[in-house]
Amino acid sequence: MAQYSRLEVAQVMKDTGLVPLFFHKDIEIGKKVLKACYDGGARLMEFTARGDFAHEVFGELNKYAIKELPGMIMGVGSVTDAAAASLFMSLGANFVVTPVLREDIALVCNRRKVLWSPGCGSLTEIAKAEELGCEIVKLFPGGTYGPGFVKAIKGPQPWTSIMPTGGVSPTEENLKGWFEAGVTCVGMGSNLISKEVIANQDFEALKKAVKDSLAIIKNLQQK
Repeated sequence: MAQYSRLEVAQVMKDTGLVPLFFHKDIEIGKKVLKACYDGGARLMEFTARGDFAHEVFGELNKYAIKELPGMIMGVGSVTDAAAASLFMSLGANFVVTPVLREDIALVCNRRKVLWSPGCGSLTEIAKAEELGCEIVKLFPGGTYGPGFVKAIKGPQPWTSIMPTGGVSPTEENLKGWFEAGVTCVGMGSNLISKEVIANQDFEALKKAVKDSLAIIKNLQQK
């Protein structure tokens, strides 16, 4: 069962502005990544469930977060159907992120008041997601559309909250483009939690990267 309601999760997404994305089949490496992001100031983690037995890894990481990392909100990404969403929610997922817009996922998440963020690529899809109760829309793949797309959407729909994923990097130039266009938060995966960090187990570098990214975002949010 989720520890946080969808409105609570949406508020943390808005306040911090950053959702790190990560998957690894090794639970111990996952714990170290999670701890480094937490120590860097992140309070959200999207576990991208793309491997075999991913639900088992997620369950252990969420138990670890609940016990050792107070205030860390674990969610799951790359969810493709309602059955998978229900499975991860039974393991305590606090939010569900999907690559596409699916009404069946909306229904099971709304029933439990769990935030769901569907991948959308058009104004029509975004409007449909909001009609289904979506609080924060995932723009995916973000790099294909860019900040200009966000700015265009915010014109006729200033109430829309957008989280681009893909094409987001931890540089001031990149983040400035997105936040000045009007995003609510950004999802950041391999550009933040790189293969090199994992291979070298350089979790201090990851902690610093998260901390620096959050500082840039906070500065942009205050402008």
